[in-house]
Amino acid sequence: MRRAKIVCTLGPATSSPDALRELVAAGMDVARLNLSHGSYADHEKVYAAVRAAGDEAGRSVAVLVDLQGPKIRLGNFAAGPVELLAGALFTITTEDVPGDKDLASTTYKGLPGDARVGDRILIDDGKVAVEVVAVQGPRVTTRVIEGGVVSNHKGLNLPGVAVSVPAMSDKDEADLRWALSLRADWIALSFVRSAADIDVVHQIMDEEGVRLPVIAKIEKPQAVENLEQIVRAFDGIMVARGDLGVELPLGQVPLVQERAVALARRQAKPLIGATQGLGATVGDS
Repeated sequence: MRRAKIVCTLGPATSSPDALRELVAAGMDVARLNLSHGSYADHEKVYAAVRAAGDEAGRSVAVLVDLQGPKIRLGNFAAGPVELLAGALFTITTEDVPGDKDLASTTYKGLPGDARVGDRILIDDGKVAVEVVAVQGPRVTTRVIEGGVVSNHKGLNLPGVAVSVPAMSDKDEADLRWALSLRADWIALSFVRSAADIDVVHQIMDEEGVRLPVIAKIEKPQAVENLEQIVRAFDGIMVARGDLGVELPLGQVPLVQERAVALARRQAKPLIGATQGLGATVGDS
């Protein structure tokens, strides 16, 4: 029996009953439902199809529900994607305004309080980089360092900044209660920063009368600092290499993963190595 398991993230191209049967036949052990996208109705159909495909093959296929987490994102752009040119000024505001090449809103109301002059903000997993030049009221003015195209709801990262976001958003709480009613097998908590982040998850589970194992996603420098305590507190670990590569120097990512593997083995906890694993084999390297 394989000790290593295969986790497959399901999307529109892999959610039909036929596609799921093929994935199960190819060795899928865990089906990951990403709650950053899709409706409950969509995910419920996929969940039922995964269970049916596993039963048909005589195999147990687990369902992992991955909570979105308090992701910091841009708002909407009035006329679609815009190109930010290197050297240009670009302002990010907590005001609810339509975006353009000069100004865009953010979902994170605490940004002006956390950002400092000289901080770098990475947009869309580092494809675009800006540097803070001024903070005034609800507006953070930046200068574009690495230009590129940005569009609706792209993520923001502030490497090295301990942002003051809660462990779970209101959406995450609703999603968790839904996943518990669905009878998923595993829950993944995004943007974990400390072992205490599991407490709110367990509180909600206890309110619902269901306890499921919880995986901590290691995506932030604070999680790396608290890694040993997190491994002890959670039921499993996911090293999100792509997100870590945005927050940390790339050379540190494999070292973090190696340390996480050692700690997880010591505690007999499962570890998932996620993202950026096979990209060089299917595209330009």
